[in-house]
Amino acid sequence: MKDLLSRFNLGSLALVRSIGVMAQAQGVAAFLVGGPVRDLMLKQPNIDLDIAVEGNGIRLAESFAARHRGALVTRYPAFKTATVRLHEGSLVDFATARDEIYVRGGAFPAVKPSDINKDLFRRDFTINAMAIAINPETYGKLIDPFEGTLDLRSKVLRILHEKSFLDDPTRILRAARFKARLGFRIEAKTLKLLKSAIKIKVLDTIKPQRYLKDFNKLLKEPNSQEAIKCLKSWNAYK
Repeated sequence: MKDLLSRFNLGSLALVRSIGVMAQAQGVAAFLVGGPVRDLMLKQPNIDLDIAVEGNGIRLAESFAARHRGALVTRYPAFKTATVRLHEGSLVDFATARDEIYVRGGAFPAVKPSDINKDLFRRDFTINAMAIAINPETYGKLIDPFEGTLDLRSKVLRILHEKSFLDDPTRILRAARFKARLGFRIEAKTLKLLKSAIKIKVLDTIKPQRYLKDFNKLLKEPNSQEAIKCLKSWNAYK
């Protein structure tokens, strides 16, 4: 999968390689994860990077920022994550690979450090649950435990477990957003679980500010009207 990483522009590729070298120097494993992996496979542009670390993600973010003049670090200790904004405006998100425990649906989860496979399992859809190793010794290795590659080829949106929409109802908004953006269909069982979650009013468990944050992302999509049509057809439009 080294060829996948070579699809980055030279600037992004240099950043990815440097992060991998720093991770190895710190004795931790780093991975490109989520949306950037999906977009590389689809040959779509993506200038922002998401990095998961089997180790201290915030520490790696701070080391990375220290090497880039004008970089700003925003830390989120409760979630063991940090965002680095580079001077030219691009973002690099760093997260400690983690497991999540939802005390109740719609609430923010409690997190604890974990490995890359458990980190991928906590994500929304299989197409966003892939990773590529970036440490020099494992550089380019694809981690795809939930067959996200197959679902990308089949143009399918599929959740990873049956409680997905109950744990995080904002995934209903994301389903509409990705369906509109990518033109994918929603797998039958996933759609059934989505509609069941809407029927029991799981969206009412989300704080308005959190709902608005995800809804604003939906509105920024080029095909936002298609996404809104999906929400209306599911009786999920507020």
